[in-house]
Amino acid sequence: MDQSELLSMLRKRALGVRQSILEMAGSTDSSHAVSALSEVEILVTLFGAVLRHDPGDPTWPERDRFILSKGHGCEGLYAVLALSGYFDPAELKTYKKFQSKFPGHPNRLSLAGVEASTGALGHGLSLGVGMALASRMGPHRYRVFVLMGDGELNEGQVWEAAMLAAHFGLENLVAIVDRNGLQNDGPCATILNTEPLLEKWKSFRWEPCCCDGHNFEELLSALRSIPLKTGKPSVIIARTVKGKGVSFLENRFELHNTQYSQEQITRALAEVAESEGSR
Repeated sequence: MDQSELLSMLRKRALGVRQSILEMAGSTDSSHAVSALSEVEILVTLFGAVLRHDPGDPTWPERDRFILSKGHGCEGLYAVLALSGYFDPAELKTYKKFQSKFPGHPNRLSLAGVEASTGALGHGLSLGVGMALASRMGPHRYRVFVLMGDGELNEGQVWEAAMLAAHFGLENLVAIVDRNGLQNDGPCATILNTEPLLEKWKSFRWEPCCCDGHNFEELLSALRSIPLKTGKPSVIIARTVKGKGVSFLENRFELHNTQYSQEQITRALAEVAESEGSR
């Protein structure tokens, strides 16, 4: 398909993902929906236009690997996997129910398409380094993409993994930072300021770039340029909005993990649909 058709398809998927996130959020007594909403365009671009993957053969050895290091944003991953064909979207109605395949953090043992069980922040990039090294040492060539929250960068293990990836020159490893500027307890700049972030990654010998994490054209341009520099791991700092797409959820760190009323979910779904209809 041409670029205009691709962009139209991605926007349609993003609408479906946001709707699914909100429906899941309304079915449980605790949700990280605002964290999931900030990553929608990133996930949709990856699974819709960048990753080599096959929903009909989830263990295909040549597939690219995706790790959702910010595991609390799993509602977004579940919705994207459903739209990609890994399972019937109707199964999402069991979200966080007893013995569901869709717990509050992703479990690789229960759901096809999930490469790593995540939730304890800071571990995803280390897992990605191991997978990228395995590709270099084994018979199968693939890329590894790791999506992290910007609050997660407070974890020291992230920077240990960053040093190791640069040491081994893992050009098949891509870190994506969901840079929404907020974490559980407040603004990232107040909790632990990691700026200047682009320069920091560069000093760790990664090749960095910045983009609008809600702009499909910019995301496609960045992700299709991987590796950003031969012989170096790549990092994309994607500027996003926590709660993106729902005006009364945007930039609200106090809603990081909360329960929503059915009235709020109905309002949110209407607002998302109206926004899409106005394009």
